[in-house]
Amino acid sequence: MKLQERDEPRAALASQASAVLPTSYRTTPLVFVRKTWTIAEWEARKIRHDFTDLITRAVQPLLWLLVFGETFTRIRAIPTGNVSYLDFLAPGILAQSVLFISIFAGIAIIWERDLGVIHKFLASPTPRISLVVGKGLASGIRALPQAIVIYLVALLLGAKMQTNPLCILGALVMVVLGAACFSTFSLIIACLLKTRDRVMGIGQVLTMPLFFASNAIYPITIMPSWLQVIAHINPLTYVVGALRTLMLTNTTDYSSLLADFGIPLAITVVLVVIGASLYPRIVQ
Repeated sequence: MKLQERDEPRAALASQASAVLPTSYRTTPLVFVRKTWTIAEWEARKIRHDFTDLITRAVQPLLWLLVFGETFTRIRAIPTGNVSYLDFLAPGILAQSVLFISIFAGIAIIWERDLGVIHKFLASPTPRISLVVGKGLASGIRALPQAIVIYLVALLLGAKMQTNPLCILGALVMVVLGAACFSTFSLIIACLLKTRDRVMGIGQVLTMPLFFASNAIYPITIMPSWLQVIAHINPLTYVVGALRTLMLTNTTDYSSLLADFGIPLAITVVLVVIGASLYPRIVQ
């Protein structure tokens, strides 16, 4: 009885403390969304201070469209059915651009740790999962200008691109989702390896296999059987598939979008959970 009497004042004090705590310390869906958007907006704001980065990143995909796309369209070396090779290639190059932007996102985490920013994030009441999702959304925002540039250049080159606003919106959503998926994977690598050189090395090792073992520049049906298996477990394949379905005008079957969106989304959710658990290790 005495123990119960002593516990009652403590419970009352805890209840009062909870009542006066600021809402930023309470994890609710609204707080989660607000804090996630704050992290994403803070990251995206860096674009204004380094706008040349967007220009330099646009050079490589433009060269793929102008040189590789135009040349292979003329020689018809790769069978793409009733779609011109330029039309077939444009969504693949957009997916490539998303991959290249996001796969090195972990390097920025290392820089932030060295500057002491990560320590401040971890000392704040921001949920770890908000930090990870916010970083992923920021990579998606950085990839959106690339999507606009590639889309416009493809139209100027004569590619038959979709102009339906809903299809364009869906393609932009896939760009953000794909960037979030690969940037979260890069964040996990950064949390494990903890050095810029290692993260850069792993990123360079992974980009080419992910790109060439997908349907970005040629159909899966012309691949050898062992490569087809790899392509079907490669998340970039589903990003390309969704972009190709949404961007091309001759699309009549949208049933594949469920898998093309669902599989990258499921992978991203798993990576976000892993990234949130590993995020504090970056400072250890």
